This record gives sequence, structure tokens and C-alpha cells, in this order.
Amino acid sequence: MNAILPGAPPPAGPPAAISRISFVASPAPLALESRARLVARYGDCPAESAEVVVALGGDGFMLETLHRALGGGVAVYGMNCGSVGFLMNEFSDEALVQRLAGAQLAVLHPLRMQALTAAGERYEALALNEVSLLRQLRQAAKIRITVDGRVRLEELICDGVLVATPAGSTAYNLSAHGPIVPLSANLLPLTPISAFRPRRWRGALLASNAEVVFEVLEPAKRPVAAVADFTEVRDVVRVLVREDRSLGARILFDPDQGLSERIIAEQFTV
Repeated sequence: MNAILPGAPPPAGPPAAISRISFVASPAPLALESRARLVARYGDCPAESAEVVVALGGDGFMLETLHRALGGGVAVYGMNCGSVGFLMNEFSDEALVQRLAGAQLAVLHPLRMQALTAAGERYEALALNEVSLLRQLRQAAKIRITVDGRVRLEELICDGVLVATPAGSTAYNLSAHGPIVPLSANLLPLTPISAFRPRRWRGALLASNAEVVFEVLEPAKRPVAAVADFTEVRDVVRVLVREDRSLGARILFDPDQGLSERIIAEQFTV
């Protein structure tokens, strides 16, 4: 196996009182400047001994921070110093300790991807947004889809296909015209990317405990890459995806701005 992944589940519940805060920032100048201001005001401690990690940047940096925190038990509170900021709270250097104490906790369970390449190499990675298979060259991919041991689609001709988490259903999945899924729904969207055949297939909603296997057909002629968030494996021939409930990323939001509310609100955005 070519990846080492965290294995310890997080403890339950947020800290009752927060005194040890670690500030991390993306390389963007605004994020670095914001971190300097916050550290000067509130101090700083190493992430490994912190009760809360405050991430300063955009959604991409927040995703990286959540991956680093997986299995460690520390909660992550993001403040937007980027563009969209779907996973972030509004930036302010005022009353941060009080905001952290009153924040709402959500626990995100990742997808675990197990990929086999044409060369026989095995890779494993985690995804908090989605696992996607994407064609590498000009020709469309051909992919067989099996769910819980039963072939559901003998051949999908497409640019790609993905399985998303509920939290990730508003990201690439939504851009590929997949459904938005509430956090409490216990469902995983399975969504094609530019499907050519069957042309009218729009994907499926799967139970959160489903095991999905993608088999790449004609891999030498139509090579495919598998991507779990920001981990890419090229020339895959078989990819297994399932949710891993033993791991959780703990993310904090300001009251009335929790992730469940954001996901619902996104469905009414025009």
C-alpha cells in the first residue's frame, strides 16, 4: 500500500473551554497578514497540542487542514481569507475566544479510496469532498460500475464519474449536475461527468454504507486517473470507494451558519 492514513477516531464533543489555539494560514498575503494579527492578539501554540486550529485562507486550504486533523480529535475553525469560503466563517479578529466557545460542531466522515493501477501498484487515500475518475487523454473513458457486489452499469462512456460526500455534494458534484445531499441524509451521490452513453443516465443516490467499485475498460487505449480530493493516481484499472465511519474531521461554524444550514441554503441559490 502506498499511503499511510490516520486510524484513530476523534473523541466526542468540542472542548468546554478553549485556551490553546493554533493559527495556520495559506501562502496568500491576506491570510499571512491575518495570521500575524491574530497571533499578536491571542498567542499561538503548536497544532499537536491545540484544542482548536484556526485556518486562514480559502476552501482549498481548509480542506488541506481538515485532512491533517483527521483522526487527531482537534476541531478546525476556518476564517475566510480566500474567495468563496463555503467551509469558512467570516473573518474578524474581535472576540475570537467567544466565537470559538459558541461555535457549532459538525463531524465529516471521509471516503476511503483504494486504487489498483495497470502496473499492479495499490494506493489508498481519503476524500472529504469526492473521489472522481477522470479520462487522461482525448478519448472518453469506459467504466463499469458495481455497487455492493452487483453490476449496476455495464459500461459508462464518459469524461469521468464521481462519488461525493454530503459535504462535498455542493462542490464538483454540483458542477457536474449532481444532487445536493443534506448532512443527515446518510446518502452518497454517484454522478457521471459528461456522460456520452448511456446519454440520459444522471447518476444515483446510494446508501452511505454502499461499496462502489469502478472498473476501467480498455485501460491501455482509454487511460483513467483517480483523484481523492487532492491525491491523484494515474492509470488506474480498478477503484473501490466506501465511506469510513471510523474517521471524522471536526469542523466548527458560527451559530446559525452551520454546514447543514449552508447545504440547505445552497439548494435555493439561483
